[in-house]
Amino acid sequence: MQPFRIEIPQAALDDLHRRIADTRWPVESPGDGWSRGVPLGYLKELAEYWRTTFDWRATERRMNRYPQFTTQIDGADVHFLHVRSPEPDAMPLVMTHGWPGSVVEFLDVIEPLTDPAAHGADRADAFDLVIPSLPGHGFSGPITEPGWDYRRVARAWAELMRRLGYRGYVAQGGDHGAYVSLELGRVAPEQVRGVHVNMLHAIPAGPEDLAGLSASDQARVEKLVRFDAELSGYMKVQATRPWTVSYGLTDSPVGQLAWIVEKFREWTDSKEFPEEAVNRDLLLANVTIYWLTSTAASSANLFYEARGFMQDIFTPGNQRDPVPVPVGVLVFTPDFAPVRSFAERDYPSITQWSEFDRGGHFASLEQPELFADDIRRFARSVRATRRSTVEGQVPGC
Repeated sequence: MQPFRIEIPQAALDDLHRRIADTRWPVESPGDGWSRGVPLGYLKELAEYWRTTFDWRATERRMNRYPQFTTQIDGADVHFLHVRSPEPDAMPLVMTHGWPGSVVEFLDVIEPLTDPAAHGADRADAFDLVIPSLPGHGFSGPITEPGWDYRRVARAWAELMRRLGYRGYVAQGGDHGAYVSLELGRVAPEQVRGVHVNMLHAIPAGPEDLAGLSASDQARVEKLVRFDAELSGYMKVQATRPWTVSYGLTDSPVGQLAWIVEKFREWTDSKEFPEEAVNRDLLLANVTIYWLTSTAASSANLFYEARGFMQDIFTPGNQRDPVPVPVGVLVFTPDFAPVRSFAERDYPSITQWSEFDRGGHFASLEQPELFADDIRRFARSVRATRRSTVEGQVPGC
């Protein structure tokens, strides 16, 4: 395990700013707001803010406050934050981001989770945090071979936690991270004490499941239908031809910005602009990581590798292997919320279900306090049934 610091050369930032300034913009076509994609006027203003006002060095300083490392697992370089709690009996927690996210998603919850007493919570709810960048994403860098699906990432996380000396821990994730975490519960059930997710897909097994649904549950099903019909184009492209779109994203920062910011608008609890739900500088920090690390293609590859997994999930009546550890589900109803009865059928080990009427897909960015509190509550129930233990830390980590 090698210590790691983020130190982007100034030349790379100068190149980014030059490319933004030299953007060749399209002529705006008629349309209403976001109905045809990211509006030209909004994107021009955001790109200019990115070029002239956003302070990447502030993001570097903030991230470098926390211990970071890299290690090679199964042929891939893995970057991770390892932030230990001042509490000696803290619960180990591995947290996994999704797409188009990064470890930036968790910056607002690191200190409340590692040092709850300093944030008005019970010191008994403290965590040691391990926050990896998914292979092919961010500072884990581009991957160089195929096969990195959710299960392979989960096995890599199990190995990472073993190297760190953790014999028992909780896994948490949203988006891709939810399915990596659930797979981690499957591949390492003796080590994983529980899995907490803030995204879960559950579909009706057949027409009979739709009979008798409440109006709110029917609306959830209809929202998923709309996602498949209208909002999933990015996923279908990246799951079938990830390299084709990546050339433009890797060459044009404004193209990368538009590709990501659209998701922050569509998936967050916002009405018009994503900044209503997510801090603008954190949003741009996330986009900047994709740009500076040239990981548009390798991050898209996870969709390609996981397409069989996703087909299984969205095939009515198809049952996956059960998750043999407790599962906690955090639902923000403005997001694509699952129907609880479908979820409990597919994941019978669900022991905690929480719903809130505010917040969205990027849970830790949008509602960090609710997010942290729900993880604490879930881990508390896990502690009550099986105490976490640690074998001892790897020196320097």
